[in-house]
Amino acid sequence: MFIDEAEIEVRAGAGGNGCIAFRREKFVPNGGPSGGDGGRGGSVWLVARSSLNTLYQFRFKKLFKAERGGHGEGSNCHGANGEHLRVEVPVGSVIIDPETGDKLHDFVHDGEEWLVAKGGNGGWGNARFVTSTRQAPRFAKEGKEGEIRRFRVELKLLADVGLIGFPNAGKSTLISRLSAARPKIADYPFTTLVPNLGVATIDGLETIVVADIPGLIEGASSGHGLGIRFLKHVERCALLCHLVDLSEGDDPAHDVEIIERELAAFGPDLAKRPRFLVGSKLDAADEKRKKGLARFAKKRGLPLFLISAVAGEGIKELLAALVTEVRRLRAAEAQREKDNIDVSGEP
Repeated sequence: MFIDEAEIEVRAGAGGNGCIAFRREKFVPNGGPSGGDGGRGGSVWLVARSSLNTLYQFRFKKLFKAERGGHGEGSNCHGANGEHLRVEVPVGSVIIDPETGDKLHDFVHDGEEWLVAKGGNGGWGNARFVTSTRQAPRFAKEGKEGEIRRFRVELKLLADVGLIGFPNAGKSTLISRLSAARPKIADYPFTTLVPNLGVATIDGLETIVVADIPGLIEGASSGHGLGIRFLKHVERCALLCHLVDLSEGDDPAHDVEIIERELAAFGPDLAKRPRFLVGSKLDAADEKRKKGLARFAKKRGLPLFLISAVAGEGIKELLAALVTEVRRLRAAEAQREKDNIDVSGEP
């Protein structure tokens, strides 16, 4: 089951209490305080894992508690520190404050860790309170409580290419051709109810991640259809692959413009994202519609590819172009990051 939103509560462990004790060994006549300190409570960390692609683990378990620290003991024995708790989340998870709506952290790398709740300090034992005028203190300090925090976790899938378009435009069939993904395919709208990820490989060497986004309709950005729930997954895609059904409809340019308006309404940057136009269902294409899409692509300066996912026509050319463009975008992003590091490192 695909779940991309969840609310969780994390509780760090409390520190152990300090101990009140006195030495009573046979050959230590004066004795003295010997109460040890309590151990520190365990902290809670969130850890990003690329092997996860859903927040399903938070469907039933929403409370996560780290271990508390052990209490101090006599003979100046320190209590055991509580074990830290590491909660795994998918790469692409965004941590949000449920009260303010502020974004607190964004996981973009596998293995990335973030401390979300700090364990409480252990209390001091009575041996800590000895002074020249107070040589037998009969009190100790209690351990501090660990932090308790609540978060909203939102998953935005990380993919190189996002397949967008109207319902039944052929996105699921295309991703099944490009990768080993096997989404549900049928001849009715809204077959895809959740995003699907597939890994496409060219020449057995270079790979790109492709996301099949549920079909968008007019008004998706304001809640119509399934769009508003899944448009957020498009935000992570470096390149958009906009599928247009060539087999039916009147004006393909109008269809494309509807999707463009929804992208712009959801987030201004989405409409500016690099994009390929892909005319699908070429095996059943209407010539007038095909020529109309070609004119629109030329007018906008958008790369146009004509494919038939069922017959396999044009798939190799499209995949090669996607890999080349993703490679270029990756290199540009790496250069931007390098430039930012260089600038920030200047004296």
